[in-house]
Amino acid sequence: MITKLKRRFIILAMVSLTVLLSAIVAGMNIMNYNSVVSNADETLEVLSENRGRMPVFFGDGLDDLFDDIDDMLDDWDDIDARTGDYSWSRGGRGHAPGGFSRDEAEETRYFTVLVNGNGKAVRIDTDRIYAVDQNQAAVYAENVIASGSEKGFVEEYRYAVTEEGKYSRVTFLDCGRTLGAFRDFLKASLLMSLLGLLVVFAVICYFAGRIVRPVAESYDKQKQFITDAGHEIKTPLTVIKANLDLMRMDIDDANDDAAGDDVEGDGPQDGNKDALSASLLESIDDIDGQVDRLTSLTNDLVYLSRMEESGSTLTMTEIPVSDLVAETTEPFGAVARERNKDLDISIEPMLSMQGSSKEIEKLVSILMENALKYSPEGDRIGLTLRKDGRNIVLEVRNHASTPLSEDDLAHVFDRFYRADKSRNSAVSGHGIGLSMASAIVGVHGGKIRARSGDGSEFIVTATMPAIG
Repeated sequence: MITKLKRRFIILAMVSLTVLLSAIVAGMNIMNYNSVVSNADETLEVLSENRGRMPVFFGDGLDDLFDDIDDMLDDWDDIDARTGDYSWSRGGRGHAPGGFSRDEAEETRYFTVLVNGNGKAVRIDTDRIYAVDQNQAAVYAENVIASGSEKGFVEEYRYAVTEEGKYSRVTFLDCGRTLGAFRDFLKASLLMSLLGLLVVFAVICYFAGRIVRPVAESYDKQKQFITDAGHEIKTPLTVIKANLDLMRMDIDDANDDAAGDDVEGDGPQDGNKDALSASLLESIDDIDGQVDRLTSLTNDLVYLSRMEESGSTLTMTEIPVSDLVAETTEPFGAVARERNKDLDISIEPMLSMQGSSKEIEKLVSILMENALKYSPEGDRIGLTLRKDGRNIVLEVRNHASTPLSEDDLAHVFDRFYRADKSRNSAVSGHGIGLSMASAIVGVHGGKIRARSGDGSEFIVTATMPAIG
């Protein structure tokens, strides 16, 4: 139990931390990506406002002035002046957004494509980029126009579509550097998060034992108390049992002596003595029954405590579980007929497992006794033993005397739990049998669960590793 508690604590801590780190890393990278897209869109907006060109910056020096004039002359171009297909005109020197310097303008890599109404590229400008030729640029632009999207990415190029008369200008901005930086940041953040999780996992594993130590100590003391108390209770119960037997013997001897007396002594007083003897014997039988019940409970508690304390004390050998289950269930046929119930036993032959024969026999007995006790008269009780993959599945099913809720199914393996909350049922039992069954299955490295299809059926399934 402590091992399971420790494991659950580690899992819960790691899942919580993983979710938190995932949210932080995702948030940071989403913000970073949005920043990349936002900056690209701002630059594209400037380019679109200036018809696919960076705005002209008149410098302070004479050389800068000549460079700017050359840029303006290069931009002055017509597609077909005779037909008036398109005339390039400049609306002014243009305005860059705040903080947009000449150096940034010179470093910006972009290309533009003018597309006519038929979706064909009619003017391509790749002067400001070297990684894309005019054929590639035309294909990119025509695909963008065909998609009908106004903004987006083509490979590592962010594009924007603007209408210029009867033409559409597609401006592409090279975002390779910024996207590369984004990917590097994403990889670094994921790597750092993974390393952080590994470090935290090591720390949690190291301190988990100390964290659950108070619970472990309390649990160990509880188990030790049950074991010690069980041994202490056994002694007075044995003494009470012996004294009850002596009292029976004394009453029998007194009755024999009275029977040997003269018949003349037989009268009302002798009749009272007989009635008193019968009453005493009845009381002794009641006390004896309660002593047996308490002795059985004490033995079960000690057994359960030992099973939960350490499963390594059991001698595990290869056992023919099919034969063992068949032999264990055979005597229950007579019990079932006595209670007007039927048994439906289905056992797959030649199954083996690593375990303790005594404990598996006890497991089968507990499940069968539970089914016989808590099923209505005339019910058909089924037991199935089969192999499922690498596991052996033992399943016992019966109809419940009282409807079972989901809460009942969640607690049936708890100690002293009974679906009858009043605990006034005429059926004997302490509510500890299924707890012992769960402990036995756990010692054998398996799992046990209870379910009910419609609330009236009670199905217990134990799954344990098989051999072969």
